[in-house]
Amino acid sequence: MADSLKILVLHGYRQNAQTCKEKLGAFRKGLKKLPFEFVYITAPNKIPCNDRGVVEGSNEYGWWFSTEDDTYDPLTPTDVTKGFGESLEVVKTTFNDKGPFDGVLGFSQGACFLSILCALREQGDLQFKFAILVAGFKSRSTSHGVYYSTQVKFPTLHVFGDTDKVIPKENSEALLQHYSNTTILNHPGGHFIPTQAPQRKVYTEFLQQFIADT
Repeated sequence: MADSLKILVLHGYRQNAQTCKEKLGAFRKGLKKLPFEFVYITAPNKIPCNDRGVVEGSNEYGWWFSTEDDTYDPLTPTDVTKGFGESLEVVKTTFNDKGPFDGVLGFSQGACFLSILCALREQGDLQFKFAILVAGFKSRSTSHGVYYSTQVKFPTLHVFGDTDKVIPKENSEALLQHYSNTTILNHPGGHFIPTQAPQRKVYTEFLQQFIADT
């Protein structure tokens, strides 16, 4: 048995590795009895300006932009995937340099990105045993449609909230049709990673199968 499971973490839009690590504090604490090593990376695309007018000194990043002027709308169809190739290279380099990884966890845009990595994993381009998609959804970029033609058969955990206003629940549910080995955690909250006792139980039961398998 390995000392721990190694899990790559993909942050949400307008986050970075450090802010994602901070937001996952309660999640890690709730699973502290399980042997994990989390690896956090920052997306390569810096957000130059947000809707609060912050231009300089911003430390917010995204995995790609859906417009040519470096903004991102998760739910609007687009032909733009600006920065996506660079993000894919960052992930592949991380797998080579810091892997192997047992699993990948993604939040929001990071979960959308992870849905694409799941397809690449099924095609043999990446190797990991499981995926955890929190507030996941299908990319609306037309060139990403090819990634949803592959049925994902390895184990995945899908987490989404009834009152999520950023990624409405039905968008996470629509992603499920592309997966055949799913565990679903539908919680009553919003756009965050839930960490109450009922949710911790689901995480623990899902992850223990891979700990026993290492």
